[in-house]
Amino acid sequence: MYNVKPMGLLDWKRRAQTMDNEAIAERFTRLAALMEIRGDDTFRIRSYRNAAEVIETWPNPLKRIAEEEGVKGLQTLPGVGKAISGKIMEMLESGTFDAWETLTLETPETALDLLCVDGVGLKTAATLHQQFKISSLDDLRKFVAGGGLEMVDGIGEKSAERIMESLKRL
Repeated sequence: MYNVKPMGLLDWKRRAQTMDNEAIAERFTRLAALMEIRGDDTFRIRSYRNAAEVIETWPNPLKRIAEEEGVKGLQTLPGVGKAISGKIMEMLESGTFDAWETLTLETPETALDLLCVDGVGLKTAATLHQQFKISSLDDLRKFVAGGGLEMVDGIGEKSAERIMESLKRL
């Protein structure tokens, strides 16, 4: 459910060229995770996650549905309403959508990299970002080196060790 794949900018540029169901679902999954790290509205986050799950397993390509039936055709998918169908159309046309671009200007996509660290889940990533303004692995390394993990509620000695070891491997 919270599985966010690490993906560099070049990977996204390649995926944007094909923009298949999996790429669209992955973008919504990443959007939801980034929104959760920011502390955004849980209802909207759940909407994007639900849409991503449906889209990823939908048997027909969304590109074909959009070409043949337009926005109304996309809205027949469970969990895909007006707003999400509009974002899908934007992605199919340009490989991205305005809400994503705005969100990533405010909160860098690198904040999702925190989820690649053993011992850091969405809740911890959200705490690190919201309270300590950590939005990249480099920020986290500096924070850990300065003894910052001791200030984070919910991170005990074992979790701190696991995070430090994981950072060394990344």
